[in-house]
Order: sequence, then C-alpha cells, then structure tokens
Amino acid sequence: MVLKIGKIRGKTNYSASNLPPGPWKLPFIGNLHQLIGSLPHHGLRDLAKKYGPLMRLKLGEVSTVVASSAEFAKEVMKSHDLIFASRPPILAAKILSYGSTNIGFAPYGSPINLTEEIYSSTYSFTSRVAFGKKTKDHEKFIYVVKEAVKTSSGFALADVFPSVSLLQLLSGMRPKLERLHKEADRIMENIIKEHQRDMVTTKSVEGEAEEDLVDALLKFHEHGSGLEFSLTTDNIKAVIFDMFSAGSETSATAVDWAITEMIKTPRVMKTAQNEVREVFNRKGQIDETCIREMKYLNLVIRETLRLHPPIPLLLPRECGEKCEIDGYEIPVKSKVIVNAWAIGRDPNYWNEPERFNPNRFLDSSIDYKGTNFEYIPFGAGRRICPGISYGLANVELPLAFLLYHFDWKLPNGMKHEDLDMPSALLSEENKICT
Repeated sequence: MVLKIGKIRGKTNYSASNLPPGPWKLPFIGNLHQLIGSLPHHGLRDLAKKYGPLMRLKLGEVSTVVASSAEFAKEVMKSHDLIFASRPPILAAKILSYGSTNIGFAPYGSPINLTEEIYSSTYSFTSRVAFGKKTKDHEKFIYVVKEAVKTSSGFALADVFPSVSLLQLLSGMRPKLERLHKEADRIMENIIKEHQRDMVTTKSVEGEAEEDLVDALLKFHEHGSGLEFSLTTDNIKAVIFDMFSAGSETSATAVDWAITEMIKTPRVMKTAQNEVREVFNRKGQIDETCIREMKYLNLVIRETLRLHPPIPLLLPRECGEKCEIDGYEIPVKSKVIVNAWAIGRDPNYWNEPERFNPNRFLDSSIDYKGTNFEYIPFGAGRRICPGISYGLANVELPLAFLLYHFDWKLPNGMKHEDLDMPSALLSEENKICT
C-alpha cells in the first residue's frame, strides 16, 4: 500500500513553481494532520488566515485548492466557471447516486432545459412522497438518508487515497455505503413502481391528476426517444435521493439553526414571532401564500444561512484544464473547495460577522442567486444548487409553523450566553426539542 501511494505521489508531484501557497506537507498523508480535531471548515479557515485565501493543500494523494474569499470564489465559480464545472470522483456519490448520475455530482455536460414542469413540481413531490402519502418505508428511508449524509461528510480516507481501493474496505466506508444504497434502492424502486401504477390508473379516468416530480421524470423516461435526452430508472432514483439528502436534510438543519439563533437572541425571536402570528391571524390560514408578507422572517432565514450554510464546504469541483487564478497555476485534476462558511464570516465583507443580526439584510440587494460572492449558501455559477426555491420553501413554512404554535425558551434556567453549539450539522444530543 505504501509503495503504491509513493508511486502516485511521484506522478502527481507538479513541477510548476507558481502554485498557490500552502503549509508544509508530511509524506503520504500530506496536510490531513492539520485538519484533525477540528471541523474541516474551521480548520481550513484558520489555515487560510496564515497562507492566504487561495491555498494549496495535499489531502492524502489528492492535490486540493481551497478558496476562502469572495474574490477567489468568484474566480472559481464565475470567471473560470466552465473549467471548474465538473466534480471530482467521490466514493459516496459513486455508490449512493448510481455512478454519480445525480444532480449534484453528475459530470458537466451541455445544458438541458428540463422545463418549468419539473421545477414547479418539487414541493408537491416532497409533500406527497415524504410527508403526505406516508408509506410503510417512510421512516426507514429518512434513516437511510441521514446515515448516508453522515457517512459521506468530511474528508474520507477512501477519497483522499482513491488509488488504494483496500482503504475503502478497511475503513468500513464502502460496505456501509453499499448497505445503505441497497436499502435506499429497494425503497425508491417501490416508489417508482407505485407511481407507474398510478399513471396507468389515471389514464382511464377523465381529467388530469396533479403530478409530482416523479411523474414528470417518468414521462421523460417513457417518451425520451423523441426528446434531446432520456432518463434511465437509475437516473430517476438518483434525483429522488438528491431531493431527500440535499433538500430535506439541509433544510431541516437550517430550521434548527434558525430556532437556535433566535433562542440566543430573544429580541429577534419576539419580532419574528409577532410578525408570523399577525399575518396568520389576519389571513385565517397557514400556507405558503402568507410567507410573502413575512419580510422579517425572510431576513432571519438569510442571516441564518450566512452564519450556518447547510453545506459549509460547497460540493468540490475539479479543474478540467490548466488555468491561472491571480497569477497562481491551478494544476489539472486538482480538487477545488470553496469555504462558504469562512466567506460568510469574513470581516472584510461583514460588520460584526459573528453576530446574529437579521437587520443587516434590510434594504440589501444581496440574494441567493450567486451573484454576490460574499454570500453563497447555495453556491454559484453553472453548478449552483438547482433547488433553491424548493429548499427555501422547506425552511420558510416549517419555521413559520414553529414560531406560530410554540413559545421557545432554554431549559432549566440556562442563560442565552451559555448556549454554545458547534457549527456543523446539529448532533443528536443538541437537537431542538419541544
């Protein structure tokens, strides 16, 4: 194994003298030791303070470039967007997402217009499949998604030493991912078959039934021969898994963080709660049409996503061809990581960046669309999250319900300043409870 790693190191030891700066590397493991004991986005932010906002690391055998400023995030995701449009190979994506054919990790190709029908159906899809029409496998599927997200987070040995396939087995990652994939595949196969049966039934009934995302994707699957692209059953499963892992799990995390920050800042909690209750009481109903009137709630969500982006280190990109950024050479095949968490807390762009202050977005033109690179919770460029509207809806409505129906406080006389939680996915022992 050591000999094999040594050979790989020899092949990837770039001779270019103008690479981005970075810390000294140990043999074989590179800079992995400098990320032990800290959350990766914290450790990378601390290293960037010393070596600069464009920094080169060696994570195992993988050459990695980290962008930790709005300027360099813009270089990666806008100025050189096409060069960095593809994703590097990730074991979890290969196993769980049917050979990386999902939205997040699919290789970059020519743009395809999926039509408004698909995008407008995302919310009804999740509500029907996940929360509305509850199947016997509902809880099991949610468990599988949570375990998959947990297993694939961070820097896995199998990904930093991709040439050593034995590590995939020794670390236990591949067997666990394959077990999760097998269970998820069984559940999604049942979901697809159920939709296919429903489609046959509705054909014999007058009028058209309301469609969800699975129905729309099945139409492309069945009639794809006459279109510019077609979808396989595995493609559909990969998209379904994306909707749950990238949509539901991250949205739930954002709601947890919003409640946590408001508990720590009672003034913000009171203002948001008063607005939600006033709108709901006046409208006499609780639905998404009310959300448009909740201006302060929108500010709370924007500030929550600044401090706690659901994916602190955006999905990695891969350099497709040799290029220069700020005079530094980025070698081909380098993994490129954008630290959205560090950028959202950078004092160069934000006044009192560690303070939760929704009012900072009052009269601000900064939005979620990836045009303001100091604020990129959903990424930017060609690989920006395609489900922004869906993700926001999954945060807005649950958060509004929680503020309307419940009063929130800390237990057992705990003080607000005592509430200290790590900036990662909330652990089980720190979950919000009522």
